[in-house]
Parts: sequence; structure tokens; C-alpha cells
Amino acid sequence: MKKSVRIIGIPMDLGQNHRGVDMGPSAIRYANLASNLRALGHTTCDSGDITIPGHYALANTSLQARLPLICKACLGAYELGRKAIAAGEIPIFLGGDHSASIGTVGGVTHDAEIGLLWIDAHGDFNTPETSNSQNVHGMALGVLLGLGPDELVHLGRPGPKMKADNVVLLGIRDLDDEEKVLIRASGCTVYTMRDVDEIGIREILQRIMKKFNHLAGIHISLDLDVMDPLDAPGVGTPSQGGLTYREGQLIMEILADTDKLHSIDIMEINPILDIQNRTAQMGVNLVSSLFGKKII
Repeated sequence: MKKSVRIIGIPMDLGQNHRGVDMGPSAIRYANLASNLRALGHTTCDSGDITIPGHYALANTSLQARLPLICKACLGAYELGRKAIAAGEIPIFLGGDHSASIGTVGGVTHDAEIGLLWIDAHGDFNTPETSNSQNVHGMALGVLLGLGPDELVHLGRPGPKMKADNVVLLGIRDLDDEEKVLIRASGCTVYTMRDVDEIGIREILQRIMKKFNHLAGIHISLDLDVMDPLDAPGVGTPSQGGLTYREGQLIMEILADTDKLHSIDIMEINPILDIQNRTAQMGVNLVSSLFGKKII
């Protein structure tokens, strides 16, 4: 089924310390995302990048100094996501650090309850009280479930943007000790890399789709550090032992078969740390499979 796609760049590096992730949207575009989707028959429109306030002047600043700027950027993403869904489009958000998902997930759930598949090496479930780094990209999922600074939790509309029962984390392998406690208590479903090894991707995806069966759509929040860094070196927080390229492709191919795609984030690509744009190209290949590209 051919789809109408809206590409939205969020060149944000406010939520972490590694410079360069703000160039992620450009790297993904350079890897020919739009032309790949058009070749599959989809109508594709690129809205360009939202304006990110002040990011070049934020070295060594506190969380409190960054929060107003993060809120402004995330609110821009929220509104563009909400409008795209209302227009019958599938928004593809290009990051940028994962704190942008506070806005993207909020926007695409403004008028609809959907499932959230958080594909990431990290839980992103910290709070200012548990985080040593104070980086918001490590708090994004917690915020969406109601934990963290009020101005982020209530961004766009009051209260949490997701119910724990509608959230699945996949590919997790690197958690802080206090973050583990929060995730266990949250009620979210978690599939770690050990689960991937023991159960297998196909069985895990079948379980996820059964869990989301009652929901009309799924938002996929893909952090490229979920992939093994040997395959995806261009990320700021690499973690050994990640998904293989073929496992990533199988996830996307199975999801494509369900026709439940509502919206997607492609986050945390850092071209400065990459090798010949390999990570952005992988992101485009994965998204192409999600939109129906087949082996034969």
C-alpha cells in the first residue's frame, strides 16, 4: 500500500554532550532517504529542519539552562508531528539526539492512542535525580511516561504521552543501576539483547504485534546505537553486542508486513564519528525495508 510520507529534520544536540549529532538529518538525506521511498512508490515531502535554538553556545551548561531550549525544540517537533498525522501522512523524524522524541511521540499521539516500539541500546529512563550526566537524551522515554521535569512531561498537552502497557523496549543492553529499578517498576515490556539471543527476533516481533494488536498504529523510535557498533560506528554512545544488520532488517520487514506503521524516529546518528556515512546509509536501508522494500 502506497503511503504519503512527511520528512521532518530535528538537528538537535541539546540533550547530550557529543557535538555532531545535529548533522544527522543531513547525513540521512545525503544517503538518499527520499529517493529510496519514492522508488518504492510512496509520495514524499520534506519539510526541512526545525530551528534549534542556541545549540552552538551550550557547551558545559546545566540541565536547567538547557531545558527551555529543549522544550522549544520539542514543541516544534510536536506540532509538526501532530499536523502530519492530521493530514494523513506518516512522519519520519530525522535526529538529532533522542530527547527530540519527547516532542515527536507527543505530537503523533495527540489524537490517537498507539503503540510505541523503542529500539535502543539504552533505556532512556533516567530522571534528573538518577542521571550522572544530566543529559536529557537519557531521560526521553521516562518523560513520555510521566517521569522528569514538569515542563517536559506536560509538553504540548498535560500529562504523560504514553501508557506503559503500550510501550515495548527492544535491544536493551546498557542501563544505569537506578534506571533498571525505574524500568522494572514502570510496567513496560522489555526485550534485552539476551532475549534476542535466546528467543530470536521473529518470536519477539510476534509477541510485540500480539501486544499491539488492539492498537491502530505503531510509532517506531529507532536509535541507531541499538545496532552493533561494528556495523553502525556513527553514534555518540556505542555499546558492544548490539543487533546485527540482518536482525535489524528482519525487524523492519516483519513490521512492514503488519501495515501498522504510524510514524518513525531515526535518532542519534553522528556523522563526525561515522565511516563514509555508513550509519546513515544503514538507517535509510532499514527504513526502506519498513516501507516495503523486499529482497525479491
